[in-house]
Amino acid sequence: DMKVNTAQFMALYAWYSWPNVVLCFFGGFLIDRVFGIRLGTIIFSVFVCIGQVIFALGALLNTFWLMDVGRFVFGIGGESLAVAQNTYAVSWFKGKELNLVFGLQLSMARIGSTVNMNIMGWVYSRVQDLLGYTGPSTLGLTLMIGGVTCLFSLSCALMLAYLDRRAEKLLSKEQGKTGEVIKLTDVKDFSLSLWLIFVICVCYYAAIFPFIGLGKVFFIEKFNFSSQEASAINSIVYIISAPMSPIFGFLVDKLGKNIIWVLCAVITTLASHIMLAFTFWNPWIAMCLLGVAYSLLACALWPMVAFVVPDHQLGTAYGFMQSIQNLGLAVIAIAAGMILDTRGYLFLEVFFSACVCLSLIAVVMLYFVNHLTGGDLNWSAKKREKMQKVA
Repeated sequence: DMKVNTAQFMALYAWYSWPNVVLCFFGGFLIDRVFGIRLGTIIFSVFVCIGQVIFALGALLNTFWLMDVGRFVFGIGGESLAVAQNTYAVSWFKGKELNLVFGLQLSMARIGSTVNMNIMGWVYSRVQDLLGYTGPSTLGLTLMIGGVTCLFSLSCALMLAYLDRRAEKLLSKEQGKTGEVIKLTDVKDFSLSLWLIFVICVCYYAAIFPFIGLGKVFFIEKFNFSSQEASAINSIVYIISAPMSPIFGFLVDKLGKNIIWVLCAVITTLASHIMLAFTFWNPWIAMCLLGVAYSLLACALWPMVAFVVPDHQLGTAYGFMQSIQNLGLAVIAIAAGMILDTRGYLFLEVFFSACVCLSLIAVVMLYFVNHLTGGDLNWSAKKREKMQKVA
């Protein structure tokens, strides 16, 4: 409807990520020192709502630069909201429970993504039937209807603030904080293990989110799928991650060995991309494997940050991790669009496979660094519990 090329389309993903290169790093500071966790969550939710409205207006008015602005504003709230969400989680849950909690968080997020990918096409068709024509107006109205979910998110933030405040009074509990005192010099204190976790995160997600963003057309062109079939297979990663994330979170809680889980996830992801790039096997196999691997990695990787940094740097570490993840996603999204426009899908899949290979190298390095430094990242759950009792 907007007559844009792939590079312009992927720029919408990049505009979401750019503000978070900075804001995620300071998200914990804003929560601790400026807004507080409750007000901060509400403010970030409001930014998400405003961003979605601007984005929809851009489509409605056939003004692409306004859509870019909308994605930028949406991004200001989106990832900072994730920092607030993590802060709530760390505030209410400790130790081995965190793996399951992170899994449940991811599960709910992916349910939303799945509904979006499979329902918005249907909503667009209904709006088209109502108006009697296609074009920017139809797209804009569809996006405006999609914005209702942002209002629901805001209402949840308000309810959560009420519940947290009530618990604070009843349980004499302090308001959730990241526990950080922002100092740029804190970065120099980050361990090599933490930097390797950052590398794994950036390189891995660079081969997931941009791929899913471009996946629908890939399945239509390479496998001759219909638009509906392509949407279904493209969303299977999120469909699988919804139920599997809490299950894997529970397993990692009970068994430990986080690095081994991450290694399995990265190897499986690499196999999936190689299958999609070089074979014409049924793509449902590769995409199902990708969904399982994606769920497993999130449950095992993100909680490891809490194992390698002191409590007072936890917010800084999570904020920094999301910050460089967004930098990577912004750059990769633009690069992916350019590669697809000039070289095609085979080169793009090779590029994504190379990103996963870098992630695999970082996982292997993390295993040996952790082993040589006597780290606890690969402890079993029983050993970790025993050592915590001793401490």
